[in-house]
Amino acid sequence: MGIFLEEHGEPFTAFGSSHLIALFIYFAGITIFLLFAKKILYNRSVYNTIRWSLFSLLVLSEVSYQTYTALNGIWSLADHIFLHLCGIAGITGAIALINHNKLLIQITFFIGLVPAFLALVTPELPYDFPHYRYLKFFVHHTAISWTSIFLVVSNNVTITFKTLLKTYGYVLIYAAIIGFFVNPLLGSNYLYLSHTPTANTPLDLLGSGIWYYVNLCILAFVVFFVQYKLYRLFTRKKFEQ
Repeated sequence: MGIFLEEHGEPFTAFGSSHLIALFIYFAGITIFLLFAKKILYNRSVYNTIRWSLFSLLVLSEVSYQTYTALNGIWSLADHIFLHLCGIAGITGAIALINHNKLLIQITFFIGLVPAFLALVTPELPYDFPHYRYLKFFVHHTAISWTSIFLVVSNNVTITFKTLLKTYGYVLIYAAIIGFFVNPLLGSNYLYLSHTPTANTPLDLLGSGIWYYVNLCILAFVVFFVQYKLYRLFTRKKFEQ
């Protein structure tokens, strides 16, 4: 089938009809999770259906992508290991959907929600719908972001400022390993620490040289803090109802 061939496909158009439809589906899913959190939690059939559907999407997206790149002869250590934050969030989210680990849920919330959303808004995609690359990208990143929210609203897990600081510390350590060892060794650009993405993203505004890394650290903390405040706002309103 043509959609599985690397050399076939219409070029992706940012904010074209297929992009806007994907974003609409993304926001519709988040709205459902937030509005019907209690009903989802107390209806075990609905809860398990959503839980295992998200798990399947996360696993199948990653497995199919690795298979796709291998079959098309484009797989490489520099480009196709799941070392970006979204890739790590997909793994921690999938594991947390199985074992409900509190730490993994908290980490997935911070590294999966906004990073996946930003990827959806500014995708690095060669092909448009209905190519496999389009379908995999939007399904995978949507599932990552949905999982980040679903795990929090459907489990007895509290997100605190201490949780924010702990996760931020983990991310800094991970980034140091990627930036100082993995990227130089593989010639890769994981976490976009070697250079900004090819697509136009907010990272383009962070400057160059040392200031790029300083501003990247600040941006990461600001994003985490905004997520924390939104979580507090939502939970406060929920308890006031």
